[in-house]
Amino acid sequence: MMRAPDESSTGHTRRLAGKGSVNRERVIRFTFDGREYTGFAGDTLASALLANGVSLVGRSFKYHRPRGILCAGSEEPNALVELRTGARREPNTRATMVELFDGLVAFSQNRWPSLSFDVGAVNSLFAPLLVAGFYYKTFKWPASFWERLYEPAIRRAAGLGHAAHAPDPDRYEHVNAFCDVLVIGGGVAGLSAAWAAAQAGKRVIIADEHAALGGQLLGSNETIAGVAAQQWLLRMRESLDACGLVTVLPRTTVFGVYDGHTYGAAQRVADHVAVPLAGEPRQRLWKIVAPRAVLASGAIEQPLTFAGNDRPGVMMAAAVRMYLNRFGVVAGSQPVIVTTNESGWRLAEDLVEAGVRPVAVIDLRAEVPEADRAAAERAGLRVLAGARVLSAQGARRVRSVTLLDASGRRIKLSCDLLAMSGGWNPSLALTTYLGGKPVWSETLGAFVAPDVLPPGMVLAGAANALFDTEAALAGTSAAQRTAAHVAPAAVAHAARPTAPRASLAQVENRPLLLAQAFGNGKAFVDFQHDVTSEDIALAHREGFRSVEHLKRYTTLGMATDQGKLSNINGLALMAACSRRGIAGIGTTLARPPYTPVSIGLLAGADRGRHFKPTRLTSGHRWAEENGATFTTSGQWLRAQWFARPGETDWLSSVIREVKAVRAGVGVCDVSTLGKIDVQGSDAARLLDRVYINMFSTLPVGKARYGLMLREDGFAFDDGTTARLADDHYVMSTTTANAARVMQHLEFACQVSWPDLDVQLASVTEQWAQYAIAGPQSRAVLQQLLGDAVDLGDEAFPYMACGEFVWRDLTVRLFRLSFSGERAYELAVPARYGDAVIRAIMQAGEHFGITPYGIEAMSVMRIEKGHVAGNELNGTTTAADLGMGRMMSKKKDFIGAVLSRRAGLTDASRAALVGLRPLDPASRLRAGAHLLAPGAAATMDNDLGYITSAAYSPQFGHWIALAMLVHAAQRLGERLRVFDAVRGADVEVEVCSPVFIDAEGARLHA
Repeated sequence: MMRAPDESSTGHTRRLAGKGSVNRERVIRFTFDGREYTGFAGDTLASALLANGVSLVGRSFKYHRPRGILCAGSEEPNALVELRTGARREPNTRATMVELFDGLVAFSQNRWPSLSFDVGAVNSLFAPLLVAGFYYKTFKWPASFWERLYEPAIRRAAGLGHAAHAPDPDRYEHVNAFCDVLVIGGGVAGLSAAWAAAQAGKRVIIADEHAALGGQLLGSNETIAGVAAQQWLLRMRESLDACGLVTVLPRTTVFGVYDGHTYGAAQRVADHVAVPLAGEPRQRLWKIVAPRAVLASGAIEQPLTFAGNDRPGVMMAAAVRMYLNRFGVVAGSQPVIVTTNESGWRLAEDLVEAGVRPVAVIDLRAEVPEADRAAAERAGLRVLAGARVLSAQGARRVRSVTLLDASGRRIKLSCDLLAMSGGWNPSLALTTYLGGKPVWSETLGAFVAPDVLPPGMVLAGAANALFDTEAALAGTSAAQRTAAHVAPAAVAHAARPTAPRASLAQVENRPLLLAQAFGNGKAFVDFQHDVTSEDIALAHREGFRSVEHLKRYTTLGMATDQGKLSNINGLALMAACSRRGIAGIGTTLARPPYTPVSIGLLAGADRGRHFKPTRLTSGHRWAEENGATFTTSGQWLRAQWFARPGETDWLSSVIREVKAVRAGVGVCDVSTLGKIDVQGSDAARLLDRVYINMFSTLPVGKARYGLMLREDGFAFDDGTTARLADDHYVMSTTTANAARVMQHLEFACQVSWPDLDVQLASVTEQWAQYAIAGPQSRAVLQQLLGDAVDLGDEAFPYMACGEFVWRDLTVRLFRLSFSGERAYELAVPARYGDAVIRAIMQAGEHFGITPYGIEAMSVMRIEKGHVAGNELNGTTTAADLGMGRMMSKKKDFIGAVLSRRAGLTDASRAALVGLRPLDPASRLRAGAHLLAPGAAATMDNDLGYITSAAYSPQFGHWIALAMLVHAAQRLGERLRVFDAVRGADVEVEVCSPVFIDAEGARLHA
């Protein structure tokens, strides 16, 4: 007789009194599709829905068929729900993995207007048109219908749930961890391996995706070492905690294996509460580095393929057993069990013990083990050996099952639960992420571990095809191998006292994969993507027989479960169609993540303003006080200009600043320029190899302009590099390319030339640097620095550099110019940057010093013909920029060979020129194209384009730099500037890109 349901103060029509480990003293209220239900602490959403008699939880993706709960773990393909509301709304969450909490709000997905009445179910009527590959064969004619009809319809149909539209209010953390042994899975095999490793003195991390450790043991009635499984788990956990070497990470899924013994793990820190505590992350991403790992991920029970196998109430046998023993929930009062192995018989025993008598046990094997048959006789169970399931019937829940018995007689059994088990397949996804491929075992009817595992990984328990508890406990060799550098005898001796005996014998996993789906109606292979046995046969007929083609043509295994339940049956059906074995068919590789990972977790704190953190120079506050208008430059905020009272627009401010520098003196914060410290006995050799010009000949105390190329021969970055000592250089880069140049140099040192004695350090943030430019710049510096350094032209000429002590600070001074005027750059430790800019302003007050921003700097560099980011755009070469003569013929350097390709040395390539408007009132704009006068505005007539443009106070009109084909022959030629976006054609004259002081007299003045 079935135990009485526990309905005290609840509507738990399927909860058994006194069964399971949930806390019945704590009632939890939640809603599903707007209706309120109750559960107990320790329930999952799936177990609570089953306890309340809810069988219909969703609709399938393509046909909108009614679907119920199939599994009890992360392999669940059907029970995908939408959790929470508002900004915390989370679609496509497995109800089997959702821990119940007060106030939980859940909704079914992929239905309209309601779950019970879904208009989308009409798709089943069009099933003959929606077969595998239908999206390749339809929606193509007429073409005009695509944007107006086909694409909108497809987009509306795609997906299941709905993502939140508001920003995610929760926090996500990234953590690095190191251990000697990582144990993946907290079942009996994983716990035993962790204990053995800890006894050998190893630091261990156990990661398990569930809230409670124990794996399948949580859903069993086994005894271990003479005590109940739950008691054994409690003792093991206490032993692990007591040793002080084991860190347990519950609710943590190891989702990927990467190079360097690195593992990615997602921990659901606060997914089991309505709102995380203040300061607590919702989820945490672990980057775990472990030289050795034990994969104890268990095995996944496989479904059977028959018509109607997707109906609500058709469940995996192990899942029914888990809900029964762990949660005290019986999934049906009239169960029928269909099995190919001992899993179904263990469920039958547990149901009988709970007072639920199965209608029948259908064993697809021709011969049932004698022990199972005897147990069935004692319990009075009907046994049908060698039968075949034809179909399951029912609408919103299974009501009956039709089968053929061994004699060929058709039998129909009434039921409200059909528990099936097609065998077990080791969960091996993590073994394949570095290229390993599982091997098919005909003996086991399952895929077993690849010949080559990720470095340092061993398998234990069901993951190693040891499918029962006793076998997992006996397989201690994996745990011992995790501590191979410890004497094996010591490990064995340590493990011997806790080698318990379990109550179950070896479980048979006899292969019995059906070569065809029996019965009339749709037999589903991939539940999540509605892939049927007919789709597999169609793929074979149409030539998509390779496993890779099969997967993509039918979408088999492409859902979020990554084929955990579907791949074997799909491969078996294709093997039957092809008349080959599964070993001959092969299998696709699983890809990380093992289960879906939220984008928020991958981003961590790097989102919003933290995605690209805004950096402030140490002189930022001073710039604010002086009326600066800021702009983003790379990751920095830089002053664009410093407005003064009475100035009507930005251009008037920029003109004033340029004039002040040209006539007197100005100061600009250039701290954001990349600074890379290069030291070592081979520092000069490295610079010779990354720059096109020589740096090994650069004297100490001097700086030199350099250009570096990418490997493909195109210009990469430019800047000046100063030599402070024989083995010490300081390189400057553009602001935007600072990080990329550092990566470029690191690659050169670590990969191209690891034998070089060179050390690199990015010191951009460590130094504040100010450019003091203009005819009065030396006077201002003498006022500021006093006797700390001799600034005479002989002692400190153009391109000189030096390091000295000033006011107890070690500072650096460079005589460099980006403006075309006499200029210096003073670098001080960043913490003193604010004080130093104020001191500069005080020293320059008598000389009328003027702060200027990057707009004035840009105007002056264009007047001088200096290239910058607009010209260094990844498509120009050194010759294009007028620097071909800098390319040394005495040495090799990165990009040298490919820079000599015919396409990059073609004389017709566009090169750098200057442009002057014939009408001084005309404005030039970057991005406009150059055409011959009277030529049509077509690509065939395009002669080049403007890269940079500015209003020049020096000339009183706009000027520009441009890339122009046959540039050398066009000096003095008149061209038409065509601006299709902003209109207004302008006639210009081609001139030298150096507009002022071509002789360089001002630099040396």
